[in-house]
Amino acid sequence: MTLKTTKLLESSRLVLVASTAAHVSTELEAPEKLCLMLDATVSPAWPSGEYDREAMEFFLSRFEEGGESVEGWYGWYALGPGRDGASRELVGAGGYFGPPGEDGTVEIGYSVLPEWQRQGYASEIVRTLVAHAFTFPEVARVIAHTSAENPASIKVLMATGFQAAGPGENVGTLRFEFTRP
Repeated sequence: MTLKTTKLLESSRLVLVASTAAHVSTELEAPEKLCLMLDATVSPAWPSGEYDREAMEFFLSRFEEGGESVEGWYGWYALGPGRDGASRELVGAGGYFGPPGEDGTVEIGYSVLPEWQRQGYASEIVRTLVAHAFTFPEVARVIAHTSAENPASIKVLMATGFQAAGPGENVGTLRFEFTRP
């Protein structure tokens, strides 16, 4: 299954740009050049949250295996309005952990840079990714995992329509689900 050819998703304040092998390679080898690829300001605090070198290497390996057909099934850069009102800034990221499984499940993750937190961007990223996932008829549910000690993430998931679904796969995590309406 391939993702739609559109590599941009838009919400009220954000433009989400699908990451590619070239993006991730740049992040790993010359992160200061990511701003040129995204045509956006990138904070020196980037990357944020659990999007670390190990995650980047995982995504790069998926792109190397699947090529363009898997672009959009992994990371999305969230670009918001710049502080000057004219430019764009990287506020965070979100994405899927890959195409849907045989049972129609897609898992999402998301992260917002500290300077952009508590402004609704995480919720906007999650809503956009969930809506996009459900444009594919084979997607039956979207899941997310978060630490039991992360009340902000739990709040985002609950506010965006996810339901608590018990313990997560790893110790200390919780699973949340959003089933196709």
